[in-house]
Amino acid sequence: MPIDFLRHVRSESDRFVTVLRDANPAAPVPSCPDWTAADLLWHLTEVQLFWGVVARDRLDDPGPSEAAKPPRADDYDGLLAQFDTASAQLIAALEASPDDVPVWTWSDDHTMGFIRRRMAQEALIHRLDAELTVGAVTDLDPTLAADGVVEGFEIFYGGRTPAWATFAPTGPVGRLVMTDTRTDLLLQVGTLSGTHPGGTVYADEPSVLVLESGEPTFTVTATARDLDAWLWQRPTLEDVAIEGDRDDFARLQAVVNDAI
Repeated sequence: MPIDFLRHVRSESDRFVTVLRDANPAAPVPSCPDWTAADLLWHLTEVQLFWGVVARDRLDDPGPSEAAKPPRADDYDGLLAQFDTASAQLIAALEASPDDVPVWTWSDDHTMGFIRRRMAQEALIHRLDAELTVGAVTDLDPTLAADGVVEGFEIFYGGRTPAWATFAPTGPVGRLVMTDTRTDLLLQVGTLSGTHPGGTVYADEPSVLVLESGEPTFTVTATARDLDAWLWQRPTLEDVAIEGDRDDFARLQAVVNDAI
């Protein structure tokens, strides 16, 4: 069954702001050491404001969305109000457009579906940050968390080599196993080189490639929730199990440790 990402944008955003509404604005965010609760609230507000304008106006360039961002509110009540507005606008924009509508994104996937998925995953991880801040951690939806692992490796850590780059398979092959969703990922560790269309030059950048087949030298096993938390460098509920070559796993861990 396809994941209803819009439903998750709603529910995760609602949980996020509910948790933070009564938080101490100056409370530190354990998973984002440089942030306070107020900073976390503003961050997701900025993200949802930006993508809400991109989705609403079906932009082919991010400039107008950047220009439309309001200044950060001076007090916590103002920040809460800004988030409520941003979230409502984002959800309304996503409700009005099917997945295949073309739109600007920073990914190779230039569709509304990319935004819907990305916003669900963004809200999920920052909801966890909010709960960690107030000490009230609840579970993550297993299906959404499993998709978060897939999205993380396919989009953020290399996963699918873009047309402008080349991937060198210089490292080991490993398998991720999500026990509760029966989701597997086979990963090749290596390096990425090339020049991004925006001008950034990458030379032997640590990366991974998602494989269809291969012989892994190590296996990483946990629930989808814990693998998603591990990938985004958030606390897991239980230890992630490693079987096989520990040195080869360390090669993958080094890529993950290079914070997104």
